[in-house]
Amino acid sequence: MTIVQGEEHRHDRPSHPLEGTSSGRWFVPVFLILLLVGLGYVAYAVGRDLTSAVAVPWILLGIALLIALGFEFVNGFHDTANAVATVIYTRSMPAELAVVWSGVFNFLGVLMSSGAVAFGILALLPVELILQVGSGSGLAVVFALLLAAIVWNLGTWYLGLPSSSSHTLVGSIIGVGLANQFLAPTGSATSGVDWSQATNIGLSLLISPLISFGMAALLLLVMKFVIRNKALYEEPRGNNPPPLWIRALLIFTCTGVSFAHGSNDGQKGMGLIMLILIGLVPTAFALNRTPDVNYLEAYKSASVQVETALGKYIRPGVQVPDYRAEVSNAVKNKTWTDETTPALQEFIHATSAEVAAFPSLEAVPTSLVSNVRNDIYLIGEAPKLIDKKKLLPMDVADLQAVTNYHKAVDDATKFIPLWVKIAVALALALGTMVGWKRIVVTVGEKIGKTHLTYDQGAAAEVVAMATIGAADPLGLPVSTTHVLSSGVAGTMAANGSGLQWSTVRNMLMAWILTPPASILIAFLLFVVLRQLF
Repeated sequence: MTIVQGEEHRHDRPSHPLEGTSSGRWFVPVFLILLLVGLGYVAYAVGRDLTSAVAVPWILLGIALLIALGFEFVNGFHDTANAVATVIYTRSMPAELAVVWSGVFNFLGVLMSSGAVAFGILALLPVELILQVGSGSGLAVVFALLLAAIVWNLGTWYLGLPSSSSHTLVGSIIGVGLANQFLAPTGSATSGVDWSQATNIGLSLLISPLISFGMAALLLLVMKFVIRNKALYEEPRGNNPPPLWIRALLIFTCTGVSFAHGSNDGQKGMGLIMLILIGLVPTAFALNRTPDVNYLEAYKSASVQVETALGKYIRPGVQVPDYRAEVSNAVKNKTWTDETTPALQEFIHATSAEVAAFPSLEAVPTSLVSNVRNDIYLIGEAPKLIDKKKLLPMDVADLQAVTNYHKAVDDATKFIPLWVKIAVALALALGTMVGWKRIVVTVGEKIGKTHLTYDQGAAAEVVAMATIGAADPLGLPVSTTHVLSSGVAGTMAANGSGLQWSTVRNMLMAWILTPPASILIAFLLFVVLRQLF
């Protein structure tokens, strides 16, 4: 009788949430099918888009794309584990199902993203490196960024630290910019980092975890005041899932965080891949060569309007011997002189006239694509000095013409093909399904001193979903890792559960060390790789 009671007691004892999650029989086949289908489509689309390309460096292109997708793969199992920790530890979903569910909505988030975050991060790079991305320096940029980000991400993942892929990538870009400036000849006009853009991104990455901590704590207190159902504030009992309405709430928040993570973090890989494609095969990807006639007509119309607007602010008698050099210096040095206004007007007129000779950007001859793209991109950087820096005061109507032209330039040079989104989405989703356990354990067990309750999981993920979702349309990157981890910590503090300060200390150290470490790694890699390329 004693033996039977012991067996019954052992049978009723709750198992660990991750117990028995090695891999179901269905997991490996699903993984392989997704991988093969995705690779098949991407290979087909790449081959189709490269039919018009000249002298494709296939080996270098393949290596660069694999490394870029590797970054997103690592990002998947490093960051997305945060989205599933709460549903796993509250037993709202089995671990493997939660991971696959999160992977699917990461995939959808990437596909539906705007691309604003991708090019917002790349805007940190010096303009001349963007313009010469196909040169030796440009290739050094690409590989230094990718390798620095992957090295740091893998190191912190191995240690189980919720480090941020966003912090790592931004730090790597700053490191490359500083190295480019450091290696420039004395007295040259080489620019380093766009510190105004770096400040905006840095504040976004710094403030978002603090907001998440405070808002999650506040939401938890509000929930306790408004919702009087005791079941919401209890720890999971045994192996049983929570009440249906709580379970639905937690699955909804997990879905939202996964989708928001895909739409924000996935764009970082997209930006890197576009940098690779423009550098290695500019004839195919330097311009958005859409056959849509209306699209090109919109660009021509915006060009005429901005030329007219600039003409009102040209001082009489000002002569510009080299309009391209004048605009380039203004963009690099973030300055505006009397010569800059007529130079920009003339530059826009000459470039628009060159493009206007063709019925669509798709019809632009392959030999001209790279030069036209660089001219349009350089011109597009100049309006930022007007509509964002306010270096040339303008009337409201004229300023609107500048803004409209800026948008038309972005449409021509800042685009992301569908196959790039699918490749990144697959890498992110598959990464989510592979290496999620280490970070899940940290978030689920090592932040607070007590087991995660239903209300804590819901509050942390609602705030994370809202914070990440709000950052996407603003073009600002945020760290899913820090936002959700801070939210969990905020709920623990508000609930009086207590924090495991050793884990909090490690997270803060990773938070503090990631930018300088990635800056240093990227700096050194760029110096070495520039010599090799």
